Order: sequence, then structure tokens, then C-alpha cells
Amino acid sequence: MLQPKQEELVRTGDDAETLLKSEPFNRVINGLVEATFQNFTNSKPEDSKERNITYFHYRALVDVVNTLKQQVAVRDEINAAQATEEVGDNSQEES
Repeated sequence: MLQPKQEELVRTGDDAETLLKSEPFNRVINGLVEATFQNFTNSKPEDSKERNITYFHYRALVDVVNTLKQQVAVRDEINAAQATEEVGDNSQEES
């Protein structure tokens, strides 16, 4: 049985997976990445402040997606551990 904290992490992972699989979410993220790339490539080389802002904007977008992926991975680890525990419990009952 999952502890309350684990249940919350599983729900968070479920929500994160829903977002990552959401076509509207991906369109928004891809649009923002494209716009950020365009801003970067259209900036002048001497405009380092604008280029830095653009870089950090891109990094923030990547961090959002990576955080969601990490939440899914945590959920998967909890579910795998739970499944392993249940298999162990079932084999002990059969003995």
C-alpha cells in the first residue's frame, strides 16, 4: 500500500504525463521554443543582454519539460517498487 506522500507523487506523475502527452501543451512549448530560437538568431551578436535573456528563456522551457519528465519517472519508480512488493507478498502467501 502506498504512503500518502507516494500517492501524491504518483498523482503528480500522472498529471505530468497528461501534460506531456497533451497536443495543446506541446504546441505551446514548441511555439515558445521556436519564438525563442528566432529571437536569438535575429539578435545582433553585440546585443549580449538580449541573447542572454533569450538563452535563459529557452533554458526555463527545457526545465519545465524536464521537470515533468522527472515527475513521470518518479511515478514509474514508485509503481514498479509497489508491483515488486506485491509480487513478493503474493509469493510469500503461496509458500
